[in-house]
Amino acid sequence: MLMLLFAGSMNINHLAENFEMSRPAVSKHVKILETAGFISVTDVGRERYCTLKKDGFEELQSWISYFDQFWLTKLQKLEDLLNNKLPPDGPGAKS
Repeated sequence: MLMLLFAGSMNINHLAENFEMSRPAVSKHVKILETAGFISVTDVGRERYCTLKKDGFEELQSWISYFDQFWLTKLQKLEDLLNNKLPPDGPGAKS
């Protein structure tokens, strides 16, 4: 759904045409995306239009960056530990 909305706003009926699920199921997905901050839903007459919002993606990017840095730090510590514990020529090397 997000990839479809990347091209521009779309009403829920048009969005639903792209999936093999009922319109109520699409509406539930839309509600979840709206609650998560990835899209906004605007009523225009009898139609409901979905539009991407960058706020949710910025929050997601921040969250991913945090864990990316967390794991990079952990892996760097592991690499440092392994480099200090292994013999200069590697494991199992004979002198």
